[in-house]
Amino acid sequence: MTTQKTWMTLACAMSLCWASLSVAAEPDPKILGYTLPANIAWVDNAARTNQTAVIYGDSSKPGPYAMLIRWKAGNMSRPHFHENDRFFVVLSGTWWVGTGPKFDPASTTPMPAGTLVTHFARGIHYDGAKDTDAIIALHGMGPVSTIPAEQK
Repeated sequence: MTTQKTWMTLACAMSLCWASLSVAAEPDPKILGYTLPANIAWVDNAARTNQTAVIYGDSSKPGPYAMLIRWKAGNMSRPHFHENDRFFVVLSGTWWVGTGPKFDPASTTPMPAGTLVTHFARGIHYDGAKDTDAIIALHGMGPVSTIPAEQK
């Protein structure tokens, strides 16, 4: 077999392999569930400063819950605390966090994508996004109560 024929045969075989890989089967929905990014059901909060998407549970009821939060650029919460620990992973953008009862966005610390954050129960904090949107994943135990704690 000539070198040219060998390369042509190899190219044809590789093309068939790539073609078979590009036709992926859908996973069995009894085994695996998923939601593509375009299909995530984001809901604006009342002030339109962030959006949430529930992954599971209900944060207003006893038990575990998880959600995504998209902080819109230029928006931050005011100092507050929660009765239970809450656990976060920054998925994209930079989430800015501050502690204490005095609201001072200039003193917040950047949490880039990939950072793990824990808000400990009753710890006064505030957080949000500055220049770009930030998406975070949150897991906690409900019911959630948000208690304002700003010192003027």
